[in-house]
Amino acid sequence: MLPITGYADRLSVQPGHPIAFKVSSDRTGHYRARLVRVVSGDPNPEGQGIVERPVPSALEGTYPARFQPVHLGSYGRVDDTAPLRALESFTVMATVWPTTPGRGEQGIVSRRVGLDGPGFSLLLGADGGVAAVVRDAAGVEARAGTGRPLRQRAWYRVWMSWDAGRGRLVVGQAPLAPVVGDAEPVTASARAPVAGPLDVDAPLSIAALGGDPVGGHYNGKIERPMIIARALAPAAVQRALDARRRPRGLAACWDFSREIGSTRIVDVGPSRLDGQLVNLPARAMVGSNWTGREMCWRHAPEEYGAIHFHDDDIHDCGWETDFTFQVPDDLPSGVYAVRLERDDGAGDMIPFYVRPRRGRPTARHCVLIPTFTYIVYTNYQRHNADAAYRARVAAWGARPWNPDDHPDYGLSTYDFHSDGSGICYSSRLRPAINMRSGFLAYVDPRGSGLRHFPADTHLLAWLDRMGHQYDVITDEDLDEEGVDLIRPYKVVQTCSHPEYHTPGTLQALESYTAEGGRLMYMGGNGFYWKVARNPDLPGVVEVRRGEGGIRAWAAEPGEYYNALDGEYGGLWRRNGRPPQRLAGIGFSSQGLFEGNHYSRTAVADDPRVAWAFEGVEARDFGGYGFSGGGAAGFELDRHDARLGSDPNALVVATSRGNHRREAFVLVPEDLLTNVYNWTGEPDDDLIRADMVYFERPNGGAVFSVGSITFCGSLPWNGCDNDVSRLIDNVLRRFRDT
Repeated sequence: MLPITGYADRLSVQPGHPIAFKVSSDRTGHYRARLVRVVSGDPNPEGQGIVERPVPSALEGTYPARFQPVHLGSYGRVDDTAPLRALESFTVMATVWPTTPGRGEQGIVSRRVGLDGPGFSLLLGADGGVAAVVRDAAGVEARAGTGRPLRQRAWYRVWMSWDAGRGRLVVGQAPLAPVVGDAEPVTASARAPVAGPLDVDAPLSIAALGGDPVGGHYNGKIERPMIIARALAPAAVQRALDARRRPRGLAACWDFSREIGSTRIVDVGPSRLDGQLVNLPARAMVGSNWTGREMCWRHAPEEYGAIHFHDDDIHDCGWETDFTFQVPDDLPSGVYAVRLERDDGAGDMIPFYVRPRRGRPTARHCVLIPTFTYIVYTNYQRHNADAAYRARVAAWGARPWNPDDHPDYGLSTYDFHSDGSGICYSSRLRPAINMRSGFLAYVDPRGSGLRHFPADTHLLAWLDRMGHQYDVITDEDLDEEGVDLIRPYKVVQTCSHPEYHTPGTLQALESYTAEGGRLMYMGGNGFYWKVARNPDLPGVVEVRRGEGGIRAWAAEPGEYYNALDGEYGGLWRRNGRPPQRLAGIGFSSQGLFEGNHYSRTAVADDPRVAWAFEGVEARDFGGYGFSGGGAAGFELDRHDARLGSDPNALVVATSRGNHRREAFVLVPEDLLTNVYNWTGEPDDDLIRADMVYFERPNGGAVFSVGSITFCGSLPWNGCDNDVSRLIDNVLRRFRDT
């Protein structure tokens, strides 16, 4: 764990409202907290360095340090109730699709005191086969296991049956798709004089063994776990699982196809023993009966009755609050952080955003902070924290902690679960190791190697240096309040990589420009992936890596629809809203973290846009910067009329021909065969960043730069450069005219 770290209960807060901070320290004693305004988060000694302005505040002071743990792993919890306590003879069964059989004991359905106390468990044994245990308060135990490992990612019926009168335990497994060597059901049994009923004071756990903290997490899918209050023979178990009617003696049956968009698990049995999911296992997963006729779980929920559990899922760390800050009425909108400092030199920062009061903007332009993208990338393990990386960190005094070394706080949706499946949920209710000033994403030979939060401070530092007054709002704010939130502003300016958007944020921006607002899209690969939210799960976003796209992992067939909102996920382009429709350009190519220059086109001299280039004398500009060494780099966007670029858009500059072909690839959604791509243009021509300007009805306008590395060029040479002059011209024109 980190020496000291923390998170806030929200990322955005209005003046006059509270924000709560939760802190954990690996040693007791005390730490100090103070408030700063973040200006620059780039530790590169060739630039400004990290710049933070102290802000006197009521939160400043000394606080007692304490350790607060993180408990990874998802499971279902059903509180202890009379029907469970009354069980004597019983049968537990489920349909499972295990992903890590043989990786220790993993609970399927369990109700025990602790991991080794009295109760019962149906589980995967350490040998990968199905096992069961029944144990009474005196320590008398019956245990049995099939000894035959289950195949990974194959469906099985599994069960345990306990006959209290005979003291006999039977456990079994049966493959739903038999193969040679694993074609027949297999059972095992044991006898022991276990006293009953098993009246233990413990909740029932699904996908875990139980305990406090809960352990023995299961990896894989579970479908329709069921308890019958009598001992069944193996043939009767099969009939009970296949039956459409309620089996005789049914005590509980959890139908995971109910309320898929929630964290509730519904018992359709007589006692309604509904439960709660912990740590967000993946729902809207295809079940053992999926036919492939329906791809949307809303159309055939009965075929989506599985939940995929993981031993490294995380939602809310659930830490207690250490201190709360009531934001003063006069605190200006901006990017702030609480600095935590211990006497031994250990420290951390917890960033947050102060937005203006609702309906009371304090500037003529606002910066839209891409917090959905930050959340999606939270704790991304890039697996590049090698010796060269650590040497750069040490030389620059950069942030010394990297997610590669600290999976303790959960990973990002760019990573894989321990069972090899892609991570589809991410939450801000946990420490974000990479959302900090001074965090290096790469060893950048020509720049700083920053992404996301610290990279976006290049824009903030430039605004500060140039004297531009601005408000900040976040994606969450925009999603919840819509276009009304940004309508008062003359200009909305994005950061370097606004990749992830909900239907609400995208619609708000489209409405804003159509009503006369001016949008400055200051990055690349923006408005690309669709994410889902649920008002009952604040701070959580979901992404499904559906068909096509530059993707970190691929969703399983049939699992392209979001669980949180029931909508088709994946690329916005696949949802009929390509980025070109809003910004005039959209993602075209990805390469190494390197940049190059733009070349002005003849259109840049058109009187409709020539004002933007006043003071920009060179035809080629931007071949410098703190991100990859150039303004056009890493991920590039192009103009494309077929994808919705405005017919009046002027391509005023481009980086076509300026990139090493061996370092860049086309986005896969543009590739058709080894010979043809979607556009019909030469592949080399699609590897480019296009800078566009176009006007919208009612006085609206859009200026888009088309490159992730662009903002890194703004503060170059103390902001005295052509990129800086260009953006200053556009911002002033958009804001003041």
